[in-house]
Amino acid sequence: MRTFGHKAWLAVASLGLVALASGCTSITDHRGYIMDPMLVDAIQPGIDNRTSVERTLGRPTFVSQFGAKDWFYVSQDVKSPPFRRPRTSDQTILRVRFDDAGNVAALDRKGEEQIARIDPEGDKTPTLGSERGLLEDLFGNVGTVGGTGAAPVGGPNGS
Repeated sequence: MRTFGHKAWLAVASLGLVALASGCTSITDHRGYIMDPMLVDAIQPGIDNRTSVERTLGRPTFVSQFGAKDWFYVSQDVKSPPFRRPRTSDQTILRVRFDDAGNVAALDRKGEEQIARIDPEGDKTPTLGSERGLLEDLFGNVGTVGGTGAAPVGGPNGS
């Protein structure tokens, strides 16, 4: 029988370390519209209209529902580190504003400053009312639901 030498054990150990380290890398994912700077720069205010913008950039990610019917193209890069929540690493929002005739009035670009970071406080939502314990939750309605089935005595005021 032949046994592994020192170099063979070192190679196996280094391969194991590489396999472990590769499982701890972040995963980068792209979501939404894929921005092509040349196509975006080709859109000219006062020259292009809704039809030419749609032919150049494609359908928008969404159209505003209130006020002017602006078109929005949203692009995000999201990193997912191991054992943690995904975080937006890069974001670009392109807003195409149109005038009343349907021609491009302006193009606005926004970036990461539009990302809202919300950190909830605690794991419970406070509510108004009394604090009830476990036993009160389990047995709080005993005797009140269904009653005895007896007819009320007297008039509406209990007399």
